[in-house]
Amino acid sequence: MDTYLYIDNETQPAASGATFERRNPVSDTVVSRGAAAGVADALRAVDSAQAAFLKWKQSGPGTRRAVLLKAAEEIEARADDFVTAMAAEVGASELWSRFNVMLAANVFQEAAGLATQLQGETIPTEKPGTLSMTIRQPVGVILSIVPWNGPVVLAARAIAYPLVCGNTVVFRASEMSPRTHALIIEAVHAAGLPAGVLNFLTNDPKDAPEVVDALIAHPAVRRINFTGSTHVGRIIAEKSAHHLKRCLLELGDKSPLVVLDDADLEGAVSSGIFGAFLYQGQICMSTDRIIVDDHIADSFASRFAERAKALPTGDPSKGVCVLGPVINQSAVQRLRDLLDDAVAKGAKLIAGGAPDGVLLKATVLDHVTPEMRIYSEETFGPIVSIIRAKNTDDAVRIANDTEYGLSAAVFGADVTRAIDVAMRIDTGSVHINGATVSNEAQAPYGGTKASGFGRFDGRAVIDEFIELKWLTIESSRQMYPF
Repeated sequence: MDTYLYIDNETQPAASGATFERRNPVSDTVVSRGAAAGVADALRAVDSAQAAFLKWKQSGPGTRRAVLLKAAEEIEARADDFVTAMAAEVGASELWSRFNVMLAANVFQEAAGLATQLQGETIPTEKPGTLSMTIRQPVGVILSIVPWNGPVVLAARAIAYPLVCGNTVVFRASEMSPRTHALIIEAVHAAGLPAGVLNFLTNDPKDAPEVVDALIAHPAVRRINFTGSTHVGRIIAEKSAHHLKRCLLELGDKSPLVVLDDADLEGAVSSGIFGAFLYQGQICMSTDRIIVDDHIADSFASRFAERAKALPTGDPSKGVCVLGPVINQSAVQRLRDLLDDAVAKGAKLIAGGAPDGVLLKATVLDHVTPEMRIYSEETFGPIVSIIRAKNTDDAVRIANDTEYGLSAAVFGADVTRAIDVAMRIDTGSVHINGATVSNEAQAPYGGTKASGFGRFDGRAVIDEFIELKWLTIESSRQMYPF
């Protein structure tokens, strides 16, 4: 399936005519071919978005709300197409694909509700006869860069929130999922967006640094919205800072599930299985570490391993499975290295093991310690580490013993103690007796430390895509000191 650039509401090839291929992770066959944008295409997309911004920023809340609600309907109507594209391009199961579609539609619906919430306030003033207030205004062109692992929902939030705030968007798709990202662009444009309000770019992976540099440097781009690895996020932040541009970053994590000594073990096991192995653990908030009180660790580990061994693995494009392929062979090798290092240093392999091509069974390591690379490095695959804690304070210490801080979960029957533990864990979200993988469009979502900064979703997202301006109305005949 060929995909093209989308600029000024017109599909078009790259100016150079260049294309790139996306191959299926299992069969290695070509499943999509995208237009390979160059710098000239990128600059043209921003110029178009800037011209469209001058009119779109004047649109009323009713207009924006209607477009976003229609976009939600269009996304849901393409659910089957998303399932097919995600299975072929990124090895996603039907469960993960339909979950993406549902969340994406929710994002557009929630964003539509924010259309009338872009409110300022009046401010007390010492000046007689003066009205002092704040107003919220759109900022301009937003550059949105999103990854392949949650391609529909991550694209939705990178598009819907800037648009409802009155901005225009240049959406740079992932090279790993060009067809999937093109589908959401088609859905949003079918809702009736004016020309230039949402422009779409795909590029060959080898051209990414040059294209992204040009986009960030363009004077019309006023915000950079990036979701991806912490390594690339640091690069994006540095480049944005050079141009004095604000960015919103949602990056990697080592999400901990803390299991206290009074936890419901069956519930904790179920939460851990879901959080660790949904979409092969390739979600930013996947359960990467299970920190278990030593008094119950043996019982928990045996139950968890038994459940993990029962999870079916296969090619989602050929049938129903829980675990599909890891995204590529490079990721497989990285996971194999982490696994070998941990076992060599004393970790016990209690489920899973060696990969079969890009397929890796649900893998569980027990007795993981700080000397092992997997203790601190983000796994981003179907391998979960069990780390044993001496007591509750030790569990909190281990949970915080990481550079990351996106999501966490705590299991415990004593809710007061569980709340105390949750408050002491340094992450952007904590779920008591729930899974680390959790997202609702009405709740703020984002990380701390090396997991990034800023917040998507809920009312908090308004501040990311709006300028706050102080405005006063004063007497023209007021007295000045000279």
